[in-house]
Amino acid sequence: MSRKRISFLALCVLFCGMASPAHTQTADAAAGEAYAEKVCAPCHAIHRTGLSPEPTAPPFRTVAATPGMTETALRVWLSTSHPTMPNIVVEPQDMDNVIAYILTLKE
Repeated sequence: MSRKRISFLALCVLFCGMASPAHTQTADAAAGEAYAEKVCAPCHAIHRTGLSPEPTAPPFRTVAATPGMTETALRVWLSTSHPTMPNIVVEPQDMDNVIAYILTLKE
């Protein structure tokens, strides 16, 4: 993972702390996985194994394993455009679902 990506994820964790709104209580991790397969998998490894097709795109398991990674940090990460990422607008329910899915990858 690039230094910029690690720095960004660290900032997300720093700014978001351990706060976690109740959004994912109604989220569907299976729907999040299906969405990630369609939208995210062209660049990211979205499952527990494998390499990302785009080397600069961190695997979702790496994102999930980032120390202190929370729902709030993921929401910021998914809501912020990145220089190396296409400008994808994720609808709120899809975001909740993808976040729920990514959090299932925590070990």
